[in-house]
Amino acid sequence: MNRIKMIALASIFAALTLAISPLWIAWGPSKAFPGQHLINVLSGIILGPLGATIVSTISGTLRIMLGTGTIFAYPGGIPGGIIVGLTYRILRRITSKRRALIIASLTEPIGTVLIGGTLAYYAIDPFFGSTMHARFATVLLLYYGWAISSVIGSVLGVITILALERTKVIELVFGEKI
Repeated sequence: MNRIKMIALASIFAALTLAISPLWIAWGPSKAFPGQHLINVLSGIILGPLGATIVSTISGTLRIMLGTGTIFAYPGGIPGGIIVGLTYRILRRITSKRRALIIASLTEPIGTVLIGGTLAYYAIDPFFGSTMHARFATVLLLYYGWAISSVIGSVLGVITILALERTKVIELVFGEKI
């Protein structure tokens, strides 16, 4: 894919994320947003890990500026797209395309919940007390809320990417297979 198509598609993904950003779920100090995880799946597979990072960063910044996101938009969005992109790049070489699409799409919660949730936890840790019980409870609550959002978004992403692949939309638009 050439650079201009990549920039145009990254812009479209960021704009789409912004358009659906009012559909967030209040979860503690964060605003869980399944739409970001959907876009992470699409951008991770189509644009790769770097493109997904750029889309998530732009989307997160715009959502924060418009009040539909919080500072947690960065750790809650960026790692998921990176994991999807890396997983797809590896799996497409060693397994069938359809299996690679499905598995990579469903790895988004690993990046968002385990990696992003842990990074976010360390950002808010000073505000939640220092006892081990308080720390454990905070992490579990953060993981739980983000897991719900991330799983919903990644399932929507699987459905969308398989529909785009089955109808050959991606091949038609780009002139190549993903």
